[in-house]
Amino acid sequence: MKHIKKKIMNIKRKGDFAEYYAVTWLWDHGYEVFQNSGCTGPVDMIAMNKKGDMELIDVKTFKKQTHGYQHMSNLPRSRTKKQVKLGVRILGFNPETRELRFVEHKDE
Repeated sequence: MKHIKKKIMNIKRKGDFAEYYAVTWLWDHGYEVFQNSGCTGPVDMIAMNKKGDMELIDVKTFKKQTHGYQHMSNLPRSRTKKQVKLGVRILGFNPETRELRFVEHKDE
């Protein structure tokens, strides 16, 4: 695992790493996944379940703090106004444990 950490020190690479984990995690949870082909925009991917319901998803990597990583349900970065309007959900990635979880959004 140490060799992986060294390879993803660049912030963009960390984001790419998180998104690849997110895609496979979503596949494991029964979603078809369509990734953003550009590097900008309010969503990283669109996921569709077997019923045809779609989720707009933005993947965020949790930052390391003094005593470990941020709690998965308490990501300080909020969604943009555009993301709120579109109903985008944040999928949080912990690079230490490789855990992914949808963040509970408070009314913004």
